[in-house]
Amino acid sequence: MVPLAEAWRSGASSWTTAQRQSFANDLSQPQLIAVTDNVNQEKSDQDPGEWLPPRTAYRCMYARMWVDVKHHWKLTVNSAEKSALQSVLNNC
Repeated sequence: MVPLAEAWRSGASSWTTAQRQSFANDLSQPQLIAVTDNVNQEKSDQDPGEWLPPRTAYRCMYARMWVDVKHHWKLTVNSAEKSALQSVLNNC
């Protein structure tokens, strides 16, 4: 869900190695989701301010899961990311 590079930029850079490993392997939060290779490559390490799922019907779920992961792991949200998430969630 939240790419490792995005997590790093959002606060994981100050985590211990054990915390980063826990984040990368977290199955309790909506962190690991199976998607097609094309979608994964298209998303890369972008946040919702830069990329949203091509399937518009999935965007509400995606935004909710993104917020859950960022909140659970106490990661920051930049202004473009916040604006995009608010826009999606306001239309759910």
